[in-house]
Amino acid sequence: MTRRHYAVTLQQASEESPTLARLTALTRDSSDRLKAIEKLIPVGLRPAIQAGPIDGDSWCLLVKSNAAAAKVRQLVPALQAHLRSRGWEVNAIRLKVQT
Repeated sequence: MTRRHYAVTLQQASEESPTLARLTALTRDSSDRLKAIEKLIPVGLRPAIQAGPIDGDSWCLLVKSNAAAAKVRQLVPALQAHLRSRGWEVNAIRLKVQT
């Protein structure tokens, strides 16, 4: 294994490492999903939600409070349907409250 003694960009590192490339792709996909559903989320609630990890056909949203999670939970069926209509296979959206 050759050790480098110079800086590389994140993009260069991800292109050279299959694991990092996969992680970068999942992060991008998760962010794209959040952008796709943004208009379905009330404006006041948007800052309380972040894109979370993807695990197969399950996607996690990170939510800042229990109150926000309760409201998002009501929106989950519409969010899933919208994502499916745009080509994402999302069978479950999990919510994780950030403490």
